Amino acid sequence: MSDEVDAFILNQSLEVKDRLQMVRDAIRQAVPDATEAISYGIPTFQIDGKNMIHYGPGKEHIGIYATPDGHVEFEEELSQYKRGKGSVQFPLGQPLPVELIKRMAIFRSEQLKKGER
Repeated sequence: MSDEVDAFILNQSLEVKDRLQMVRDAIRQAVPDATEAISYGIPTFQIDGKNMIHYGPGKEHIGIYATPDGHVEFEEELSQYKRGKGSVQFPLGQPLPVELIKRMAIFRSEQLKKGER
């Protein structure tokens, strides 16, 4: 747990706060050995000091940033969401795909443990 991440999440609106905590819990369950930090101004999980996955609030969405590789691997499942090269936006008005987020985190963790970016 990170006091910085706690403070970041607590500073959000109720709807956003709940969703950020859901993302945080999902990633923590999927990759329990990951550590938390604030990187690029948003909550981040790291493996051995390397950024694994970032997440944060947008105006009307929760953004997940799992690097381009992390998104290419799940391209078909992410196709229904607005995406960038290394980002995906989960709209606030829709259920969060928690199991997908867990699988993305595990994929990124395995990449980093193998020495990949």
